Amino acid sequence: MLPLTKPGIDPAANDWGTRSHVQTLLLMAATALGIYLCFLLAAPFLPALAWALALAVLFAPFQKWLESKLAHSGLAAMIAVTVIALIVVVPAVFVGQKLVVQAVKGAQLIETKVSSGEWRRAIEAQPRLAPIADKIEQDLDLQGSVKTLTAWLSTTAGSIVTGSVFQAVNFCIIFYLLFFFLRDRRAALHSLRYLSTLSKSEMEQMFDRISGTINATVYGTLAVSAIQGLLGGLMFWWLGLPAPLLWGVVMAILAVIPVLGAFVVWIPAVAFLALEGSWGNAVILAVWGMLVVGTIDNLLRPALVGKQLKLHTVLAFISVVGGLMLFGTAGLILGPVTLTITIELLGTWRARSEATQPGQTAIQRRFAETESMQQRSTESWENEGGEILPATAPASNFRATPAQT
Repeated sequence: MLPLTKPGIDPAANDWGTRSHVQTLLLMAATALGIYLCFLLAAPFLPALAWALALAVLFAPFQKWLESKLAHSGLAAMIAVTVIALIVVVPAVFVGQKLVVQAVKGAQLIETKVSSGEWRRAIEAQPRLAPIADKIEQDLDLQGSVKTLTAWLSTTAGSIVTGSVFQAVNFCIIFYLLFFFLRDRRAALHSLRYLSTLSKSEMEQMFDRISGTINATVYGTLAVSAIQGLLGGLMFWWLGLPAPLLWGVVMAILAVIPVLGAFVVWIPAVAFLALEGSWGNAVILAVWGMLVVGTIDNLLRPALVGKQLKLHTVLAFISVVGGLMLFGTAGLILGPVTLTITIELLGTWRARSEATQPGQTAIQRRFAETESMQQRSTESWENEGGEILPATAPASNFRATPAQT
């Protein structure tokens, strides 16, 4: 009798109709369905999860210090959450109330200046700029646009006030999740290591990169941007410009986005002061914007971030702006973290694919290449405001030795 299969080939290897293979396929399908349904369940809480995770990473040293003083980790987490709430909620409530009032008053002031024709008289006082006023009136319905803007700001301010209950609920969810992230952080990390297909060293490196990304995003982006907005708003207040808190917040928001910055606000303000004839104030604001607001980023970011995260401007722009478009405000955290995890996973795939090659081990080659790429990136991109960092930990923390031959 002729054999039904080729010699050396297991008949069951290609038989996907066996009971064990069918059970495997069903298990895979059920797992994929379960993961998808869990994602749908967690999707409404992504913003709260992202901010709770960021706060847990930032205040983990504080939690560890409390645990060293207190015997109960739950009590330490409760104290930490209370302190964090006071740091976050009180300033947010104060700034939010003032911001709504100044936004409405600022819009009404602009509408008054446009309706009275004061803006046109200020431009016509400068003969070279007079044609600009004619061009604006011909191409734009300035009064109608300003009235629309005023109505929109008033409506938005009202919706913010009415939505304060929703924001309060959102804050409660964030701090509720934060309590468990702080108290049960060790058990959560252990569960992730157990469920992950990555090795222990790969998971530790992944955790380090995620922690570094969150610290760099908060301290190097949000904190520095807030300081830039604060400095700009203080100068607006000192010069007597309208709605200094509003414009300070706008400058802080724009400073978060790479390529843009606070100059988008203070340069038009310089022009406004010049048109009004306040040349001294215009010069003061211009010098303050260029020498203080514009350079504080270069001074504070290296000190606050160090080498935790270095991305080229294009990658930083995509991660921040893309994250904001995809996830909303939580994208400030989720965007850079997603990019970091993806880069790290690609690096893990590369290291594993090279593990079978002779000579240097994959880990040794990887760290050696990291050191070389970091040196080249420093030389090539130091004037670009960032550099490309391979998906590895800093090479200076490791010492690869030549492979034994």
